[in-house]
Amino acid sequence: MRDPFANPNNSEARPTQGMAVDVGFTLDWASAEARHRECLFLPWLELERDRWPGDLGAALRGSGAGAVHEASREAAAALVPQEEPDRVLELPASAFNRDLRRHRRVEPRAGRFYPRAFLAGYAGIEAGDRELFRIGALEGDHLVADLNHPLAGHDLRLQARVMARHEVGRDDERTVDVARLLTARGPGMQARWRGRPTDFWADGALGREDPESDAVFYAEPRRVHHLDATARSEIAALYASCIPAGARVLDLMSSWESHLDRVESPEAVIGLGMNAEELADNPRLTSSLVHDLNLRPELPYAAASFDAVVCTASVEYLTQPEAVFRAVREVLRPDGVFMVTFSDRCFPTKAIAAWEPLYDFERMGLVLDVFLRAGFVDLSTFSLRGLPRPPDDLYAGRLGHADPVFAVWGRRP
Repeated sequence: MRDPFANPNNSEARPTQGMAVDVGFTLDWASAEARHRECLFLPWLELERDRWPGDLGAALRGSGAGAVHEASREAAAALVPQEEPDRVLELPASAFNRDLRRHRRVEPRAGRFYPRAFLAGYAGIEAGDRELFRIGALEGDHLVADLNHPLAGHDLRLQARVMARHEVGRDDERTVDVARLLTARGPGMQARWRGRPTDFWADGALGREDPESDAVFYAEPRRVHHLDATARSEIAALYASCIPAGARVLDLMSSWESHLDRVESPEAVIGLGMNAEELADNPRLTSSLVHDLNLRPELPYAAASFDAVVCTASVEYLTQPEAVFRAVREVLRPDGVFMVTFSDRCFPTKAIAAWEPLYDFERMGLVLDVFLRAGFVDLSTFSLRGLPRPPDDLYAGRLGHADPVFAVWGRRP
């Protein structure tokens, strides 16, 4: 899997002891469904003051930019509390407070994550507790609540790369808990609970707030970037790392840019999208076609005619995702790769109803679920968060981080 931190800003290796460092962390693990890599950039960490997993902070002392250290097995395991059977609670279904949110009723779903406040009054949980728990199973009047961290019980591998060093430290008194930033409200949530499918699809999950035809919504060309330059660059690099040279590529739900500029010497890049003018402006496309997948999820291409298919920042708009994924599988050649990338931004009125209520890493779980249902194999997920926002970006003064990148991909058997 790609390492986005492989090229630090400064390769000069001079001592960093007593200074602040920017670090790129890579956390690898596996579930029964897929391989997973989580990448997080954390700037201005102090080796002496901050709380580091195990001996990781000490191991980085004296290291310059470009230095890499893999945490010990014990340090990686200590990122999250150990899995404890007594933290899996069997409760009446009525223990979940469906009316906790004043403006809308929340129905519990098996496999989903919720703040523990929904179980206030049980197992010592207090009102206002925002730590997350998972509903493992929900059958009739019976509920299983798993209070373990979603990474608990998984074999974790943690690597840290010094990206830059600073002569002075932070000018505040805070202490950064590195382990918590690496694991809070995210990694692990994309995996199924004990192999059981998550209930993503109940009660109008594929409906949308705006039911108007997509042809109307996309009638006029937009020619805007939906992600910042850093996120776009990282997506392009990810595609290039997985798509072989000379590939025949289908850019699904394409527009005026394809994020395929780093793929080496593609045989062809075919764009399928909703606006003819945007497709015509895309310099990477060798040909294109206007096609509404929400009306016709089948693909107008011969079976086994592509080496790779990509879908960028659009999967949340599919109202028949499983049918589309099955169609993609059919047009891929054996071992061909389908790559889906997205961020935390979208047009909310056109996204399916299931998308908005989910945490970011649950959204990876939803996409992973569609891959599994559609018969893909050799599945992987990838996340990249925390990179600095480009200084010339429209939101540079308001948002400190670049748009996060989330990806799921798999292959045709």
